[in-house]
Amino acid sequence: MLDYNALLAQYETIKAKGKKLDMSRGKPSPEQLGTMSRILTVVTHNDQCFSETGTDCRNYGGLEGINEMRRLFGNLMGVSMEQVIVGGNSSLNMMFDVLARAMLHGVKEGCKPWCKYDQISFLCPVPGYDRHFAMCEFFGINMINVPLLKDGPDMDLVEKLVSEDETIKGIWCVPKYANPTGTTYSDEVVRRFAQLKPAAKDFRVFWDNAYIVHDLTDTPDQLLNIFEEAEKYGNDDLFLEFMSTSKISYSGAGISCMASSRNNINRILQEMKFQTIGHDKLNQLRHSKVFRTVDDVKAQMQVHRSIIAPKFYLLYRVFEEELGPLENVQWTKPNGGYFICMTLPNGTAKRVEELAAGAGLVLTKAGAPFPYGKDPNDNVLRIAPTYPSLNELAEAAPLLCCCIKLAICEREQIAQK
Repeated sequence: MLDYNALLAQYETIKAKGKKLDMSRGKPSPEQLGTMSRILTVVTHNDQCFSETGTDCRNYGGLEGINEMRRLFGNLMGVSMEQVIVGGNSSLNMMFDVLARAMLHGVKEGCKPWCKYDQISFLCPVPGYDRHFAMCEFFGINMINVPLLKDGPDMDLVEKLVSEDETIKGIWCVPKYANPTGTTYSDEVVRRFAQLKPAAKDFRVFWDNAYIVHDLTDTPDQLLNIFEEAEKYGNDDLFLEFMSTSKISYSGAGISCMASSRNNINRILQEMKFQTIGHDKLNQLRHSKVFRTVDDVKAQMQVHRSIIAPKFYLLYRVFEEELGPLENVQWTKPNGGYFICMTLPNGTAKRVEELAAGAGLVLTKAGAPFPYGKDPNDNVLRIAPTYPSLNELAEAAPLLCCCIKLAICEREQIAQK
């Protein structure tokens, strides 16, 4: 049995310390960022500013990006470099641009712009990534919740919805180490995506592979290559894959990319001519000199793992000690990614967030993993362990557990009245 008065005293004691702790976003820590200083000095003279093809990276041009980075990203995603466009520092920016162009001009010949419909919808696996949902909300795209199961989205529901309604134009996917659950799509789920038969001829799957190399264990999850599977069914035009080096090099000064069928890439490059004269090729060149091969990327991710993994294990240990005996409190233990997803008794997540904030611990807003910020059961919290130091986490974890137990006690007291 939880002792409400003892918990309240513990909470007030922690609150009185006046700590300021932040677990609100999945950001790399300063220690992680400090491992990449070599990228700042790898290009230092004018005569080093040329790509392998002789492109002067100081000048205009090169919408598709330099070959070195197109090839590296292609090798990471399992596609040819001709299927890759290299962008600026943000893959979210690339997704936003794809949505904006679809709204204004459509996604293929013979299909009208999405803004010409009275209403269009996207399927949103939940719990999911709040920034995906924010983009839909910005563009006025209706969002339909689809449960994210242990092996990926509920494909029975996905297949049914997209085959029946031509106003459903897309679905958001984080197929490996999904934000926030850490779920990786099973082979069956990927193959069912590859075989989708949407009613809309302009349906698109936004395959946000943000955590493609972000493993935390010696037994990482494996994800099928969506393009290899989709090509078997002539469906490769359906897929738009995104990734970046934001959590590999510098989160604010990395390199992003998108991959798709050659049809889509050619159309997008034609549209980009009106948008930009080219992204930052010097930054692409710096990255290409540090990350010459996939093995170079994997070596860097081992460095990140040595910093991040102990933070996850610390939280697992504290959660097991403090919350293990409690009913209806569960948390994920992902093989990779940046988050732990915690499920609480219904009606307590917002209260936990409030209590934590009152004691100086900022959490991701309760409801964030759902469209419109509305968690139907108010029971999911996204826990982000990466940014705080181990010492800060050692202080934050017991406080979080105290807040969870307090919220459960309050809920029980209300139920008994």
